[in-house]
Amino acid sequence: MDIHIRNATIDDYQTAEAIMRQVQQLHIDWRPDIYRHSEIVLPADIYEQALRDRTFFVAECGGHVAGIMMILYRHIESTNQVTRDVIFIDSMAVDEQYRGKGIGHAFFDFLKELKRQKGCDGIELQVNARNKAAYQMYVNCGFTEKSINMELL
Repeated sequence: MDIHIRNATIDDYQTAEAIMRQVQQLHIDWRPDIYRHSEIVLPADIYEQALRDRTFFVAECGGHVAGIMMILYRHIESTNQVTRDVIFIDSMAVDEQYRGKGIGHAFFDFLKELKRQKGCDGIELQVNARNKAAYQMYVNCGFTEKSINMELL
């Protein structure tokens, strides 16, 4: 499958929102005690700011947007940590009909090159503990656990 990663445009908004709704529903199914239905999962103002910042990307397959990714650039500096610049994956999602076709791997290949170009020290993300498929894909792409979020209800 030919996968092309590019900067998102304003014309991609409706598709990006639809993909984000799919992911939101997964979160609701896993943790209805935390997540709830929302009419808009990706607010237009946040999307438009990400477009201006050039931090929102889409994966195209055969001319169709099949996946989306929003990143943040984080500069970490404190007296207790080594100063680092990282790319943080705020959101990554693949349309359900395209899952398992290499789009996540294509995003990571893209990010590795972006990391190199920007001179960043690493790529980081968080994953829902119940999203076993995504977790396994991240491990297969070389990610390792950095920290674990825990809760007491």
